[in-house]
Amino acid sequence: MRDIIVIGDLSNQEIEHIFQIANDMAGIINSGSPRLCNGKILATLFYEPSTRTRLSFESAMLRLGGNVIGFAEPSSSSVAKGETLADTARVVAEYADIIVIRHPYAGSARVLADYADIPVINGGDGSNQHPTQTLYDLYTINKHLGRISELKVGLCGDLRYGRTVHSLAYALARFGSEIICIAPEGLEMPEHVLQRLEIKFNSKVKYANKLDDVINELDVLYMTRIQKERLPSDIDYKAVSSKYIINKELMSKAKKQMILLHPLPRVDEISYELDDDQRSFYFRQSAYGVRIRMALIAVALDVLKIPTSVGAPASPRLVSVKKKCINPRCIVNHELYLPHKFEIVSDLPPLLACAYCGEKPVDDIAESNLV
Repeated sequence: MRDIIVIGDLSNQEIEHIFQIANDMAGIINSGSPRLCNGKILATLFYEPSTRTRLSFESAMLRLGGNVIGFAEPSSSSVAKGETLADTARVVAEYADIIVIRHPYAGSARVLADYADIPVINGGDGSNQHPTQTLYDLYTINKHLGRISELKVGLCGDLRYGRTVHSLAYALARFGSEIICIAPEGLEMPEHVLQRLEIKFNSKVKYANKLDDVINELDVLYMTRIQKERLPSDIDYKAVSSKYIINKELMSKAKKQMILLHPLPRVDEISYELDDDQRSFYFRQSAYGVRIRMALIAVALDVLKIPTSVGAPASPRLVSVKKKCINPRCIVNHELYLPHKFEIVSDLPPLLACAYCGEKPVDDIAESNLV
């Protein structure tokens, strides 16, 4: 059994194998059998609003023959009484066989996995990552373009607080695709993501100010909404929300084989007149989420096994130092019993990243002990 917290928890070969399992799951959806997870229980712990992620995970488990428990409103749970994530993890692990969590604080899924002795899948943690979204983004690209390598992919919109693009950027870089970022001022890709892309994957992200300048070059355009609920007070939502909107006129400049993706929900960044365009894949992309999440549940529970010949990624090197995470919305800065742990991203140049959210540390190192 295994956790899936960040996209780096899966190797490229494992991702490709999950695609194969997802293809098989399409047959199960159509036939209603076999019931691979009969007797198993999925707990969905959703501390943030969700439509697609929660319902597709529940649909996936039910289609696999399992059952679902959980909550979609934390105020109706003991969270409202001050229960910590660590205690929630220990309790829910006695009620279920696998957990999916969505939470407003970055690193929350990692905490749940640390304290639960059953598999945990990250359904989105703050502005950090959303690995299962990335898997069906990649699946959509691979299914309709035939590959996920050596492509030119535009990421457009809120790249600072949009967690889907962080996971997707890491995956695209690993598979050797070129990334072009198009974002409003103040909402560019975070520095810690760019550093990891360059150091870990030798990927140098390109920037474009106008979508109009690059749309004709792209194989994939990944639009995102402005994360209004996460914006700091110094950013004017109305000003940035209208910065990038794709409509029929702009789409006419794109390649005939380009595909347009969006993690949804959209607000006004994709015109409704594009819904019938053959290059608009966002609803098909969403539908693929069920088969991908069926595959992930089955793999996480060891109901279906990835061959041992398919190598898993190496575990990150962690260090415990007298530093704190700089991110005010990292879980470690809210649940104060948690140890401050950092990943050694690079020795030369020396670079540490918070083991929970990936952001950089602050304060001087006084002493260090390997975890």
